[in-house]
Parts: sequence; structure tokens; C-alpha cells
Amino acid sequence: MFYESTRGGLKSILSAEAIKMGIAPDGGLFVPEKRVELTLEQIGELVGMNYQERAIAILKHFIDDYTDEEIAECVNSAYTSAKFGGSEIAPIYKLNDHLDILELWHGPTCAFKDMALQILPHLLVKAVKKTGETSEIVILVATSGDTGKAALEGFKDVSGTKIIVFYPNNGVSEVQKMQMITQEGKNVYSIAVEGNFDDAQSGVKVIFGDQEINASMEQSGFKFSSANSINWGRLVPQIVYYFSAYADIVKRGEINLGDKVNFVVPTGNFGNILAAYYAMEMGLPVNRLICASNDNNVLADFINTGTYDRNREFKKTISPSMDILISSNLERLLFEITGHNADLINEWMDKLKRDGAYTVDAETKKKISKVFWAGYTNEVETLKTVNCIYEEYKYVIDTHTAVGVDVYDKYVISTGDMTNTIVVSTASPFKFNESVVKAIFGEKVAEGKSEFELLEVLAKGCGLNIPEGLEGLDKKEVLHKTVCSKEEMKEEVKKILGIDN
Repeated sequence: MFYESTRGGLKSILSAEAIKMGIAPDGGLFVPEKRVELTLEQIGELVGMNYQERAIAILKHFIDDYTDEEIAECVNSAYTSAKFGGSEIAPIYKLNDHLDILELWHGPTCAFKDMALQILPHLLVKAVKKTGETSEIVILVATSGDTGKAALEGFKDVSGTKIIVFYPNNGVSEVQKMQMITQEGKNVYSIAVEGNFDDAQSGVKVIFGDQEINASMEQSGFKFSSANSINWGRLVPQIVYYFSAYADIVKRGEINLGDKVNFVVPTGNFGNILAAYYAMEMGLPVNRLICASNDNNVLADFINTGTYDRNREFKKTISPSMDILISSNLERLLFEITGHNADLINEWMDKLKRDGAYTVDAETKKKISKVFWAGYTNEVETLKTVNCIYEEYKYVIDTHTAVGVDVYDKYVISTGDMTNTIVVSTASPFKFNESVVKAIFGEKVAEGKSEFELLEVLAKGCGLNIPEGLEGLDKKEVLHKTVCSKEEMKEEVKKILGIDN
């Protein structure tokens, strides 16, 4: 399998090279040059497998320059019972006859990013060796909360790498911030940026494309890569859990092999739902992909109108991991939908950079509308959904999952479609406990309590155990204290690496 850039500047490179580079030199994202297709029989074979076996079966089609033994080694190192709290790496919870919840937050950082970021370091280390790279790899990450901790944890003390994470100073929860600033490891750095996630993300992209710093890096024996979902090695493991979820509900007898399902994905950067699109393109029987946004509903507006417009107020919400106005992975979808038309992608991305908006042609919009349905949820609806799900099912969901459930309800009301549906649950309710406690027990119960005190309130009130990765977090020593402006991000990277102008 060979890969090419969405901007047309680089073609026919192997997956190890794409994973090592992270982003293409022309600023594009790497995608497979040809489609992977599975037969229904091959999908049926997944039913009798465990998660690790399913991962190996899917990944080998995309990273065939890795040997079967290398893929198995990466998979089995990443998805262990010790890290994921049991043998079911991505369990399905049956809510009712039509709705299942895919729980992707059983990993060490209690968020779905673990599903990719536990395996990416293993893929990257092998990629470095396979390509004969001698430079030390410097991972640059922008995070809206969950990616940061998951990446720091995944790359902690991995030889031949350094990882620098930038997060919006006041744009993450206290739990998320403490997870990042207390992170141990000789090669990890966590830096707060004054601004929002888009500021951090655009700052990282500027550094990637800065010729001066890249030349200095090369002289000093460093090379940049990424652990954001712009890196194909981060996106491809996410395809696995869509197949796994489908195989699980076939195994339970909820559907027959070949029956179509809907997936509802709460998303801000579009990577998670894009992985579902790739699964669908491979042959997974999918009826509709439902894109769920919060008040920063740039994606919902795009899918419904064909116009992507980030010229709007940025809203800080109770589902902060989705507080994003520039959805990087949408570029990959547009490249796929337009038949790998790099000229169109360059035109649209130039308009986005210049004007903050672009509009796709009617044919592209029609193709997107055929696959995707989109809606959004406000703050009041999000809290109400958390409360309703607990009252009706005694099941606790976080605010991002609640966005997904509420948008699903709107989808059913709008379409009448009662196809079996799987909502992708992206974070443990303990990560966003203040909002969850308010929703279930009322404002007064949460009043005057820190997020760390509310962990206990939620655990006792709902009869749950506090996840290991969050317990005692507030007692840990703060190891990372740097705060900078967007303009100072490059200088902070140079300081860490000890490189001059």
C-alpha cells in the first residue's frame, strides 16, 4: 500500500515513511493511494476474534510494509488488559433495542485517544528503524484536552523521541490540565498557550512548515513528526474499533451479518468520524454516519450547507474536547470524495487560510450528504441528556457522549430511521465530572467543590469506581509550568531542543 499527500506534492511513499513524517512537506495529509476492500466473509471472520486479532486483521491491509510479526508486536504491546482494565478493549453497552454505546475510554487516560495513542509510539519507533532514520523524532502535538495526555502517556520514555504538547491555557478541564502538567517522563514537555485550541493547532502547523527551524533541527539531529490525527498512524488504528463494534453486536445476535448500522460520532476535528468513513468504504455495512457537534457547530453547518466557515464566535463549552473551528481531517474526506483531486483541495484550503471559509461544489456536497447526517446540541440539551440517560437507564455518560445521544434523538425525529445505531462514547464521565454531577444531582451538590472532590461525589452517588488514571491526580507534583503566546511557540520548541537560529 502506497500513500500520497492530499495537496498533490508527494506520491507513492510507504506507510512507515508517512507515519514517520506525520504531515506531508506540502502541508497536506497522507491518505492511501487505493481503497482497501473487505468481503462480507472477511468481516464475518472478525466475529470470533478478540480485539487484538481484529486489529491485526485490519491494520495489515494498510501498513503492509510492516511484517505480520511487527504488526502483532505493536498491537499486543498497545492493547493489554493491564492498560485497558480488562480483556474487552472497546466494550459495547446495550442501552435499548435500537441503541448501543461503544465505550472507548477504558485506556490509561480515560479517553478514546488511547485507542490510537497507545499503538502509535510502537508504529513510529518501527517506522524510524525501517526507513533508516538516524535523527531523534520530535513529536509536536496541539490538544483540546484528551490527545495531550494520551500522547504524553504513550510516548513517555520512548527511546529516540521527544514529545512537546501545546494546550489552550483556559480551554481544558482541570482534570485534563492536571493530567498533562503532572506527566512524568524524561522526554515529555507540556506547554500552555494563551488562546484557544485553534490557536495551538495553527501554531503547530506553522512550526511544521517553518523552513528555518526545520533546517536548524536537521543540523542538530532532530526531525519533526506528529501525534495528532493528521498523522496516518494515529488515524488508522481508529478504523479498527468500528469493525470491532459491528462484530460484537453480530456476535450478540442483535443484528445479522450484512445488516446495516448507523454510527453516531461526537467530533470536533473530524478524525474519529473519518475513521468510520474509511471503515464504510472498506465494506463495513453502514447506513449513515451521524456527525454530532456542540455549539461550535462548524462541521454540522458544513455538512448541511456545503460551506465551511470558521468566521464565527468560538464558544467554550462543557464538551471542551469538541471546541474546535478548524477541523483538520475534513481535508482527507474531501480528497477521497472528489476522487483524489489535489487541485480542488489546494483551492479550498487556500480559501480557508485566506478568507476563513470555502464552499464545495454541488456534486461534492451531494456525495457528502448521501453518507453523513449532521446536527448539534447546546449546553442545556447536553446536561438534560446526561440526566435523562441516568434516570432511564442508570447509565452515566460524559458530556461529549451526551452530545452524540441528543443528536441521535434529533436524527430519529427528523428521519424516522430506526436502524440499529452505535453511539461512540469518547470519554469517561469522571473526566468531566463537574458537568455530569450538576446534570444528575443538581447545581447545589456541585457548588463549591473542586473537580477532584467531585470525583468522589460521582463515584459514591452512582456506585462507580474512580478510574485509576484519575485517582489522586490533584496530589501529584506539577512538573510543567510554562505558559506562552501563540507567537512564542516556536521559541519554546527551540529552547527545549537547544537549537539556535
